Formats: sequence, C-alpha cells, structure tokens
Amino acid sequence: AHFVLHESLGGDGSFGTGHLRTKMFIFETKTFYKFFFFFGFQMAAHCVSKVELSISCSNLLDKDVGSKSDPLCVLLQSVGDDKWSEVERTERVKNCQDPEFSTKLHIDYHFEKVQKLKFGVYDIDNKSVDLKDDDFLGGFECTLGQVCTEKSITAEEVKDNRAVVMEVEAKNLDKKDMFGKSDPFLEFFKQEEDGKWQLVHRTEVIKNNLNPSWKKFMVSLHTFCSGDLNKPIKVSKGFYVQSDVEFDCIHPEKQKKKKSYKNSGVIRIKYCKLEAQYSFLDYVMGGCQINFTVGIDFTGSNGDPRSPDSLHYLSPNGVNQYLSAIWSVGQVVQDYDTDKLFPAFGFGAQVPPNFQVSHEFPLNFNPNSPYCQGVQGIVDAYRMVLPQIRLYGPTNFSPIINHVTRIASGAAQQPNAAQYFVLLIITDGEITDLDQTRQSIVNSSKLPMSIIIVGVGEADFKAMEFLDGDNGVLKSVTGEPVARDIVQFVPFKQFASAPKEALAQSVLAEVPNQLVSYFKMRNMAPVNPPSPVK
Repeated sequence: AHFVLHESLGGDGSFGTGHLRTKMFIFETKTFYKFFFFFGFQMAAHCVSKVELSISCSNLLDKDVGSKSDPLCVLLQSVGDDKWSEVERTERVKNCQDPEFSTKLHIDYHFEKVQKLKFGVYDIDNKSVDLKDDDFLGGFECTLGQVCTEKSITAEEVKDNRAVVMEVEAKNLDKKDMFGKSDPFLEFFKQEEDGKWQLVHRTEVIKNNLNPSWKKFMVSLHTFCSGDLNKPIKVSKGFYVQSDVEFDCIHPEKQKKKKSYKNSGVIRIKYCKLEAQYSFLDYVMGGCQINFTVGIDFTGSNGDPRSPDSLHYLSPNGVNQYLSAIWSVGQVVQDYDTDKLFPAFGFGAQVPPNFQVSHEFPLNFNPNSPYCQGVQGIVDAYRMVLPQIRLYGPTNFSPIINHVTRIASGAAQQPNAAQYFVLLIITDGEITDLDQTRQSIVNSSKLPMSIIIVGVGEADFKAMEFLDGDNGVLKSVTGEPVARDIVQFVPFKQFASAPKEALAQSVLAEVPNQLVSYFKMRNMAPVNPPSPVK
C-alpha cells in the first residue's frame, strides 16, 4: 500500500512528509477457542490470524545535518481513550531517505474488532529505546481491516493452505462388546520432533458395526503432518465402551513390540487427496464483499421515545442501546464493504402517511433505495425517523429476514464467492412469529448469510437463545434442520459495563467461520484465490 504521510506542522512530533509502503503477509492462520471475561460474562470463540507487514518508505524528510536521516518505523495499536500501545518496530536504517526495512512487523488480526493502527517513522540518532528524544519524520493511521481489504495492497498467505481430505473404512474388526457389536472409531497421530505422538484427528463413533465406513473428513496439512508429506502417521482404532475408551493400536511399530498381536481387522483408505483450504482472509482479500443490513425493533414495548424510561430515548449525549449496538457492529463490518451503502429497516411501527403497521420499512422512507451512507448514515436515519413513527407491534422477525434472504438468493446464483450478507437485528423482547422465523432461518442457512440478534433491555430472551441453536440444531416446524449455524444472539445488558469493543467481539465472533462454511459447502474458491503452494 502506498500511503502519503501528513505534512509536518513543526518540530513538535507532528507528521512529516514522504511515503510509507506496506506489504502484508498472513503467515499463520488458525482457528482456536479463546475465552475472555469482562465483568463476569464469557466471550465466544473467535478467529485469529497472524499478520506480517513489510514496510518501506520513500522521500523521507532529511533531519540530519551533514548526512541523511537514520529512519526506523514503529507500529502502534489503539487501546482506547486516545491511547496507543507499541506492537513492534523495525531496525534502524542508516543514512537513507528511501528505506526498505528487513524486520517485519507482526500483529494479531481479529475480524470482530476495529483495530486502529498507527505507523510512525523516526530519525534515530542515539541508542535510547525512548522515541521522545528522536525526530519524528512522519506517520499514518488506518485500521487493520482497511489494510486487509485495500486493493492496492500486495498480500498473500505464506502459510501452507493445503488440507488432507480422507475417507476411511474398516473390515472384520474385533467384537469388543459383550452384548452387540463394537462401536469403533479411528485416531490419527503425527510424530513431533521429540518423537512423541500428537493426536491430529478423531473420527466419529459408528455404533454396532464391525465393518464401518467413516465420514469423509478434512484436516489442514500443517495440522496433519506439519506440512511434511514424508512424516510418519500413526493410526489407532478405538472402541467406545460405555463412558470409557479402549484402544487397540495397529501401528506396525507397536505390532513388533507386541508379539501376541493378532490381526484384528483391516483398515482401507477409500479416498485421499490434497485440497486447498481457504481461510476467511482468503475470501475477503480475494474480493468477497460483506453486505451489512440493519433491522430495528420499533414495537410499543420499547416505551415512548420521549420518556427517559424508553429504550429508544436519546440521552443528553444522543445515544441509547440501539445506537450503541449499531455503532459497535457497524464500525467493524463497514471496512469490508467497498461502497459502504447499508440498507436499514424498521419493524413493528405505524408508518406515515397512513400510519399502517409495517414490519419492513426503510429508515429513510425510500423503498426503492433503502441505503444509508456508512454507519453514520444509519445513525442519522434512525434519529430522523424516530419522531415520525408510532411504536406499535407485534414483534415479527421473518419479514426482514426474508427481505435479506431474497437479495442473498440472487447472490447465491453467482458462480463465485463474491458476496456475503450480515443482518443485524436489534430487538427489545420476545418474538411473535417464532414458527415463521424458524423457517426463514432454515432457508437462509442455505445462502451466503449470517444473522446477528442483539437483545436490548431487560426482557426474557429465551426464544432468541433457541434461535441461536448453540444448545442443539435449530429446525423448522416441519423438522427441517438448518444447513449450517448462522445465528448469533447476544443480550446487550451483559456488555453494559464492558469495554465498548466487547459487544462487537462477541456478536461477530462466529461470522468468519460461517462465511467459510458456506463457501466450503458450495465448494467455491475465492474470486481471486491465493497463489497455490509449490
């Protein structure tokens, strides 16, 4: 990326002139479960990638007398309240106005956060670590989301993105159960540098079957064998016995040590292939746009907006829980949408001029173009519409879900991974059309779409938790299950005393995996996939 540094206003540490160029590499991507606790509540799992930035500058100011500047670049990240924390810094390059730093800058990438970054370039003329006594040559501020999606940035994942796809079956296994047949499963291990074996995959258990055929599975090549195709793999078969597991190892090394070993069956690999395994960043950097839509609950249970007790009441500083949720989630998502035009709708209100109840009215009252310019545009439209409508009811979700579903259905007809949709619904209470909403979610689960529900106020949100599906697979009234989990529900009150970034971290935590799961289900590669591993 080619960033122009701001012009200097003087020798007080203000920005200088010149250009700063970053080249980004994602060198390690892994999904793991991490739990945060803010004032007693638990955060959800989220996706983290390690980002590597390669920095170069050109035409820097010359601050030294008799020689050129000795520049160094430092990377800082915002920690809130206009405070910055240093992440890393490059080496110092002597006597150079066009440095290309060999030291790379590394930072963890979190989709669910707005990560504000600041690059500062300094002329270093002493051995002190403190930069306050060094000349400031220039700087640039941006978000990491902008770095990841900026088209002028040269970026690639230098990790091995291949995965092992395997399908395995067994024949004539031992009968281990006293009553009935065995319940077998397989475990795969890779050998570490110290010779120890590490479990890399366990198949599902197949009940009462001595000739099982396990489901096809995928494991990243790095996880499966550390990317080394010549690394030995150990396979063990196990049997589920009540609440315990009994293992019967069939690895040749164990067979030699166990002279009494008898042939307890044959394992056959039916299918084995190396396939590209694309990450969330592969799709986003490959050209996938995330389209953000907002639905706001204007039912009467919110209370008269003119009353301080109402959830729609604007405090003296002009905010409420609805606006806080819009800002929190929208500021993250907007970095991933190029035009930043977001449809925004209300439901459950009587709308002028006839004041009929609507569950799908645009906040700007323009059904032909319900788009708001950026998150600020949504906020402005919300404030504008609030005094013009009459809060009513009931609380129906399905119309606005179906609205986004229709748009996502059109995108699903495209032969590439170009678009994904995130619907944010902010509501104060129990849902009225639960059965219709269940069917709408089941339909949406087959499309490039995720649904985020934020509950405001003190209502009982059991129905929302049911729609979330974390405690079981959500099904329609007819029994049809969701194709994949696409709903995330979070009660706003859990975040009342938490850092302002915490809500977005929680509600957006599952979106990266949901996006990847959809395109994997459709067997779609990124529009512009990363270069294949040689």
